[in-house]
Amino acid sequence: MADHSVHQTLREPSAELVAALRHHAEPLPPPAQHEEFGSCFDRFGDARVVLLGEATHGTSEFYRARAAITRRLIEKHGFTIVAVEADWPDAGRIDDYVRHQAPRPRRGDPFTRFPTWMWRNIEMLEFADWLRRHNAPFPEAQRVSFHGLDVYSLGESIHAVLHYLDAVDPAEAADARRRYGCLTPWQDDPALYGQVMMHGGRSSCEDGAVEQLRVLLRGRLAFIAEDGARWFDAVQNARIVRAAERYYRAMYRSSAESWNLRDRHMFETLQALLAHGGDGSKAVIWAHNSHVGNAAATAMGWQGEFNIGELCRMAHGDDAVLIGFGTNTGTVAAADDWGGEMRIKTVRPARADSYEHAFRRTGLARTLTEWRGGSRRVLADLLRVPLLERAIGVVYRPESELLSHYFEAVLAEQFDAWVWFDQTSAVTPLGAERPQGTPEMWPFGI
Repeated sequence: MADHSVHQTLREPSAELVAALRHHAEPLPPPAQHEEFGSCFDRFGDARVVLLGEATHGTSEFYRARAAITRRLIEKHGFTIVAVEADWPDAGRIDDYVRHQAPRPRRGDPFTRFPTWMWRNIEMLEFADWLRRHNAPFPEAQRVSFHGLDVYSLGESIHAVLHYLDAVDPAEAADARRRYGCLTPWQDDPALYGQVMMHGGRSSCEDGAVEQLRVLLRGRLAFIAEDGARWFDAVQNARIVRAAERYYRAMYRSSAESWNLRDRHMFETLQALLAHGGDGSKAVIWAHNSHVGNAAATAMGWQGEFNIGELCRMAHGDDAVLIGFGTNTGTVAAADDWGGEMRIKTVRPARADSYEHAFRRTGLARTLTEWRGGSRRVLADLLRVPLLERAIGVVYRPESELLSHYFEAVLAEQFDAWVWFDQTSAVTPLGAERPQGTPEMWPFGI
């Protein structure tokens, strides 16, 4: 996620806001009580898309809460898609696992790109195992699917397209290798590709990536007749190749441009999944607050960035529900720097001029607060006073927390509801061996 500097501190939350939060906040049971916790979110079951955030990428309670909510939405409200802030080929391994399919071919092991702990953790394994059990009694067409929305899998996605074409159209596969030939030298270090394109005076590889996607789309009738699911997977990988090529060039020009390319790709992937699933498809999204909250209500949007939450709000209106998550203090899994080793770090107590501090002052340990509807208008108005909000990604720098991790926001317009945990703990990453008793096709490839 992007850092957004804060240039001035704001006022502290008012006593009136704290009192309103205390009045409207609904106590939640522990997320481990799946049914009781999930039932508190039945009110959102009529939506087409429910976006579930997180204030950090390494907090156990956020994963367990999203799992409990998602279980309820699937079991009681007919949700058919789970889509997360992960790479499409990596998530495809989980999708194969939970839908009882043979694993797709890969160049390497899944979930090995930094940060490995973000998805290779016990909390995620438990949810994947539950979804596999849930899907078991249903015919294949009725099983809930699991997908990645992100844009970083250039090498794996090229491999997936070529492998698909090798099987269905060897002549076209040869043409695809030619089209991707410009990119393949960079597929294991795409950031270097972007740097060379920016500073090396070389022509980009965009035309080949765009043409290969067009070829797959033009031939869709024949490809779908052969195997519609495999064609859809190949097309999504071709879309990733196109988007990644643009993303890695943009990242050296503008952080706002590269952020917008990434979130537009995530939104377009969601829309493709909903369209592929048909009229009855309904999706749950797991991503950071910075992606699922409406960016137009934050310093991100005021600086020219948009995100999947804002695009969903524009496309789906009230059929999209945006739920943020927050914490005061505890521990988190994070690194000191990008690409660094994971550490268990202590989260500093929330700043006094933040929304998190307002929720802390309620004295409630674990709550759901919603501000939709006329009966909550006073609360919504109070939440339109801008305050700071904390965002911890895969890097956490407590020593520069204000500049690195706080941004200004208007919570009432950013989200529809907020899940609060006063005290949280770090996720438990998985080790290098497959845990005892898990099947050989276990999705994390370790």
